[in-house]
Amino acid sequence: MTYTYDPKDMASRELAPGVNLRTMSGEKMMLSVVEISANAVMPPHSHPHEQAGMVLEGEFEFTIGEETSTVKKGDVYIIPGGVEHSLRANGEPSLALDIFSPPREDYM
Repeated sequence: MTYTYDPKDMASRELAPGVNLRTMSGEKMMLSVVEISANAVMPPHSHPHEQAGMVLEGEFEFTIGEETSTVKKGDVYIIPGGVEHSLRANGEPSLALDIFSPPREDYM
């Protein structure tokens, strides 16, 4: 069994043009390193999974439910299951760490 990972060794998956992720999963949670290119857009979507995350690099505009804010390095977000959310990157690349519970089967 593997207990440590280098995200660069994990396969990348494109969610939307310029939005790519690499996932690592346990039994009850999933980590996802999200690479966001400059000016990328993640369209509005929702899922039943709880999602929490932290911006590791850069900043982007994040809409969660009816609230839109700019999140930057060090900011944390929590999205309850079923709440629609989307993002719009600014003119620089960003990196975020997302945590899902339970793991998203569609990302495995």
